[in-house]
Amino acid sequence: MGKIIAIANQKGGVGKTTTAINLAASLAVLEKKVLVIDADPQANTTSGLNFDPEDDQKRTLYEVMIGELDVRDSLIQTEMSNLHMIPSHINLVGAEIELLNAEDRESVLKKALDPIKDEYDFIIIDCSPSLGLITVNSLTAADSVMIPVQPEFFALEGLGKLLQTIRLVQNEINPTLTIEGFIVTMFDGRTKVHAQVLGELREHFGEMVFNTIIQRNIRLSEAPSHGKPIILYDVMCNGTNNYLSLAKEVLERNS
Repeated sequence: MGKIIAIANQKGGVGKTTTAINLAASLAVLEKKVLVIDADPQANTTSGLNFDPEDDQKRTLYEVMIGELDVRDSLIQTEMSNLHMIPSHINLVGAEIELLNAEDRESVLKKALDPIKDEYDFIIIDCSPSLGLITVNSLTAADSVMIPVQPEFFALEGLGKLLQTIRLVQNEINPTLTIEGFIVTMFDGRTKVHAQVLGELREHFGEMVFNTIIQRNIRLSEAPSHGKPIILYDVMCNGTNNYLSLAKEVLERNS
């Protein structure tokens, strides 16, 4: 049975999309069949995997969410044989309004994914940096949540709101939802505050914090502009090693 992992944090700029793309690609390299879903209207995962959102605007998550398209018809083969994607489009913003009066509006994505869930080892959902209806749908569909955290004090302040939303979804809609773990991103070991925040995270959340740390890496930030995951852009860089290590840790936790 496939596992659905939502990657969520309502704070922008914490490496959420970078993690979605590169965790999915690393799992694919490790011979797992993976689907990555771009559930963010900004469509950064879509463009980061070399697809123009405008080219596929009739085959995106928006059409799936409003019931105009079967989920299988939205699947796109990426450059990697084991990696498929459901792209996003700015139209997804409108889905929140169109779903307001829908029955079981929080479960629309879950119902759409149910027929294909077992065809993949992992389904990775890149959530939008908000706690709106699309993100709630992603958390309802997910088995677990991975939370990227930039090691800055303001980033820690926003975690409470996200954890509150996760608890609400657990209590009201998806009682089996768990936290996959916290992944520290954009880490610079030369910065005292980064080490301090990492220490506080590990003290507070213990084993829920992944051992793998995603280090700040120029090649990692360049890769999306070339429409490639880091493993295809620069196989030898630290970013590739970090995300392969994260993928292996995810596999160990789910063995």
